[in-house]
Amino acid sequence: MNAKKPPRKKNLTAMKMLGAQLSAGRRAAGFTQRSLAEIANVDEETIASIEQGRRRLTPDLAVHLDQVLDLKGLLEAGVANLPEIDQFPMWAELYIQHEQEAIALSLYANQVLPGLLQTEAYARAVLRERVPAYAEDEIETKTAARIGRQDILRRKVPPTVSFVIWEPVLRLAVGGPKIRADQLRHLRACAELPGISVQFLPLPSPCHASLDGPFVLLETPDHQHLAYTESQRGSQWVSDPDEVSILSRKYAMLRTQALTTQDSLGLLDRLLGEQ
Repeated sequence: MNAKKPPRKKNLTAMKMLGAQLSAGRRAAGFTQRSLAEIANVDEETIASIEQGRRRLTPDLAVHLDQVLDLKGLLEAGVANLPEIDQFPMWAELYIQHEQEAIALSLYANQVLPGLLQTEAYARAVLRERVPAYAEDEIETKTAARIGRQDILRRKVPPTVSFVIWEPVLRLAVGGPKIRADQLRHLRACAELPGISVQFLPLPSPCHASLDGPFVLLETPDHQHLAYTESQRGSQWVSDPDEVSILSRKYAMLRTQALTTQDSLGLLDRLLGEQ
């Protein structure tokens, strides 16, 4: 007879508890977030996000921090016993890993805003639209994980990131008028971050190089070029150079068809003026 799985607990709560343990251990050992990050060879924002429960503590980092803080395996055990609710579907884990390490990202979106640009309220509203519906604890866990991914945009040496977004995405009122207005303001602020380019493909444009759907191009620290696509029925890694080249050419064409970065800011300002 198969043993029954233990009941699911709120993974978000467990992540916050583990983060609080790290915070307490860090302070007891006399470290600031910055000094601990330097020893652990990670960004300061990574330590802050873990302590706030917004980012999952990985097993290898848990072992290293246990050693540095002399916590005798406390964090390693905490990671091993996190509840089983996943932050991301298994098929997305590899992408998330590469995203966190990438030196360059190019993203085309035509359904909702990319997760790297979403506010917490917008992300939660998008997840609530899922059919069949997520349980509330799963929504909170996935929201926290999605927002935690955004740390890469504010790290000391951020990746170079380009977004091309189809204009109808900006007009999607998911979550209601207030969430949309806050999201547009957040998007305006993100567009001013160093190393980020945001362009919108206008609805009246007679040209559209990616009618087949959204995709991501990614360059790894060792300069490997990869691509990633998603659909309702799954996702696909693209590593074949010929296929990556096709998507790269599509993205280059999209950038020429889209508004310039300055004109895109102007579109955002006009939409914000309509609120």
